[in-house]
Amino acid sequence: MRQESLKLDRFDQRILAALQRDGSLSNQQLAEEVGLSPSPCSRRVQKLEEAGVIRGRAVLLNPKALGLDLTVLVQISMDRHTPERFEHFETTVAGYEEVQWCYLITGQSADYLLKVIVPDMDHYQQFLLNKITRIEGVSGVHSSFVMRKVVDSTAVPLGYL
Repeated sequence: MRQESLKLDRFDQRILAALQRDGSLSNQQLAEEVGLSPSPCSRRVQKLEEAGVIRGRAVLLNPKALGLDLTVLVQISMDRHTPERFEHFETTVAGYEEVQWCYLITGQSADYLLKVIVPDMDHYQQFLLNKITRIEGVSGVHSSFVMRKVVDSTAVPLGYL
Protein backbone atom coordinates (compact mmCIF):
# COMPACT_ATOMS: atom_id res chain seq x y z
CA MET A 1 0.00 0.00 0.00
CA ARG A 2 1.34 3.43 -0.92
CA GLN A 3 2.11 5.81 1.92
CA GLU A 4 0.08 9.00 1.79
CA SER A 5 2.39 11.78 0.66
CA LEU A 6 2.56 15.19 2.26
CA LYS A 7 0.78 17.95 0.33
CA LEU A 8 3.43 20.42 -0.76
CA ASP A 9 2.68 23.90 -2.04
CA ARG A 10 4.91 25.95 -4.34
CA PHE A 11 6.93 27.37 -1.43
CA ASP A 12 7.66 23.88 -0.09
CA GLN A 13 8.71 22.79 -3.57
CA ARG A 14 10.97 25.85 -3.93
CA ILE A 15 12.53 25.11 -0.53
CA LEU A 16 13.24 21.50 -1.50
CA ALA A 17 14.68 22.48 -4.89
CA ALA A 18 16.95 25.11 -3.31
CA LEU A 19 18.18 22.77 -0.60
CA GLN A 20 18.89 20.03 -3.15
CA ARG A 21 21.06 22.50 -5.09
CA ASP A 22 22.84 23.76 -1.96
CA GLY A 23 22.16 22.17 1.43
CA SER A 24 24.47 24.68 3.14
CA LEU A 25 22.13 27.64 2.64
CA SER A 26 21.41 29.53 5.85
CA ASN A 27 17.76 30.04 6.72
CA GLN A 28 18.14 33.72 5.74
CA GLN A 29 19.58 32.82 2.32
CA LEU A 30 16.94 30.14 1.78
CA ALA A 31 14.11 32.50 2.72
CA GLU A 32 15.39 35.13 0.27
CA GLU A 33 15.73 32.56 -2.52
CA VAL A 34 12.20 31.17 -2.14
CA GLY A 35 10.46 34.47 -1.44
CA LEU A 36 9.51 34.05 2.23
CA SER A 37 10.49 35.80 5.41
CA PRO A 38 12.88 33.83 7.66
CA SER A 39 10.40 32.68 10.34
CA PRO A 40 7.84 31.04 8.02
CA CYS A 41 10.69 29.56 5.98
CA SER A 42 12.22 28.02 9.10
CA ARG A 43 8.84 26.60 10.17
CA ARG A 44 8.33 25.03 6.74
CA VAL A 45 11.78 23.43 6.77
CA GLN A 46 11.10 22.07 10.26
CA LYS A 47 7.74 20.66 9.08
CA LEU A 48 9.44 19.00 6.09
CA GLU A 49 12.08 17.50 8.40
CA GLU A 50 9.49 16.22 10.88
CA ALA A 51 7.47 14.67 8.04
CA GLY A 52 10.57 12.83 6.86
CA VAL A 53 10.68 14.62 3.50
CA ILE A 54 14.07 16.11 4.39
CA ARG A 55 16.20 13.27 5.81
CA GLY A 56 19.28 15.39 6.43
CA ARG A 57 21.94 17.47 4.77
CA ALA A 58 25.27 16.19 3.53
CA VAL A 59 28.49 17.38 1.98
CA LEU A 60 29.07 15.82 -1.45
CA LEU A 61 32.70 14.93 -2.05
CA ASN A 62 34.43 14.52 -5.41
CA PRO A 63 35.87 10.97 -5.36
CA LYS A 64 38.42 11.73 -8.12
CA ALA A 65 39.81 14.69 -6.16
CA LEU A 66 40.46 12.22 -3.32
CA GLY A 67 42.21 9.68 -5.53
CA LEU A 68 39.20 7.37 -5.78
CA ASP A 69 39.31 6.91 -9.55
CA LEU A 70 37.44 3.64 -10.06
CA THR A 71 33.65 3.27 -9.81
CA VAL A 72 32.29 -0.25 -10.16
CA LEU A 73 28.71 -1.49 -10.44
CA VAL A 74 28.65 -4.97 -8.95
CA GLN A 75 25.85 -7.47 -9.43
CA ILE A 76 25.71 -10.07 -6.66
CA SER A 77 23.86 -13.38 -6.81
CA MET A 78 22.98 -15.30 -3.66
CA ASP A 79 22.87 -19.09 -3.32
CA ARG A 80 19.64 -19.12 -1.30
CA HIS A 81 16.82 -16.62 -1.07
CA THR A 82 16.16 -16.69 2.64
CA PRO A 83 15.62 -13.75 4.97
CA GLU A 84 18.63 -14.84 7.03
CA ARG A 85 20.96 -14.93 3.99
CA PHE A 86 19.78 -11.53 2.80
CA GLU A 87 20.03 -9.99 6.28
CA HIS A 88 23.58 -11.31 6.73
CA PHE A 89 24.67 -9.99 3.33
CA GLU A 90 23.05 -6.58 3.87
CA THR A 91 24.52 -6.16 7.35
CA THR A 92 27.97 -7.13 6.11
CA VAL A 93 28.12 -4.82 3.07
CA ALA A 94 26.67 -1.93 5.10
CA GLY A 95 29.95 -2.02 7.03
CA TYR A 96 32.17 -1.65 3.95
CA GLU A 97 33.17 1.96 3.30
CA GLU A 98 33.83 1.14 -0.37
CA VAL A 99 30.10 0.45 -0.92
CA GLN A 100 28.32 3.70 -1.73
CA TRP A 101 24.95 2.04 -2.22
CA CYS A 102 23.42 -1.41 -2.19
CA TYR A 103 20.04 -2.25 -3.72
CA LEU A 104 18.07 -5.48 -3.55
CA ILE A 105 16.86 -5.84 -7.15
CA THR A 106 14.60 -7.92 -9.35
CA GLY A 107 14.39 -8.46 -13.10
CA GLN A 108 18.01 -9.53 -13.37
CA SER A 109 19.87 -12.75 -12.66
CA ALA A 110 21.47 -10.90 -9.74
CA ASP A 111 19.92 -10.27 -6.34
CA TYR A 112 21.86 -7.13 -5.41
CA LEU A 113 23.39 -4.18 -7.21
CA LEU A 114 26.23 -2.34 -5.48
CA LYS A 115 28.06 0.85 -6.35
CA VAL A 116 31.65 0.57 -5.19
CA ILE A 117 34.27 3.34 -5.22
CA VAL A 118 37.97 2.51 -4.85
CA PRO A 119 41.30 4.05 -5.90
CA ASP A 120 42.16 1.58 -8.68
CA MET A 121 41.84 -1.95 -10.05
CA ASP A 122 44.28 -3.41 -7.51
CA HIS A 123 42.16 -2.11 -4.64
CA TYR A 124 39.01 -3.42 -6.30
CA GLN A 125 40.56 -6.86 -6.67
CA GLN A 126 41.46 -6.88 -2.96
CA PHE A 127 37.95 -5.67 -2.04
CA LEU A 128 36.36 -8.36 -4.20
CA LEU A 129 38.57 -11.26 -3.08
CA ASN A 130 38.92 -10.36 0.60
CA LYS A 131 35.46 -9.01 1.33
CA ILE A 132 32.66 -9.68 -1.17
CA THR A 133 33.44 -13.27 -2.15
CA ARG A 134 33.96 -14.19 1.51
CA ILE A 135 30.40 -13.30 2.49
CA GLU A 136 28.49 -16.49 3.17
CA GLY A 137 25.87 -17.07 0.49
CA VAL A 138 27.46 -15.07 -2.34
CA SER A 139 27.36 -17.39 -5.34
CA GLY A 140 28.11 -15.02 -8.21
CA VAL A 141 29.65 -11.64 -8.90
CA HIS A 142 29.54 -9.61 -12.11
CA SER A 143 31.51 -6.34 -12.21
CA SER A 144 30.93 -3.47 -14.62
CA PHE A 145 33.44 -0.64 -14.64
CA VAL A 146 32.17 2.92 -15.10
CA MET A 147 33.94 4.64 -17.96
CA ARG A 148 32.20 8.01 -17.66
CA LYS A 149 29.46 9.41 -15.44
CA VAL A 150 26.96 10.99 -17.80
CA VAL A 151 24.36 11.85 -15.14
CA ASP A 152 25.44 11.67 -11.50
CA SER A 153 22.89 13.39 -9.32
CA THR A 154 21.56 13.07 -5.80
CA ALA A 155 18.50 15.20 -6.55
CA VAL A 156 15.03 13.71 -6.21
CA PRO A 157 12.75 14.70 -9.14
CA LEU A 158 10.23 17.29 -7.95
CA GLY A 159 8.35 17.65 -11.23
CA TYR A 160 5.77 15.06 -10.13
CA LEU A 161 4.59 17.05 -7.14
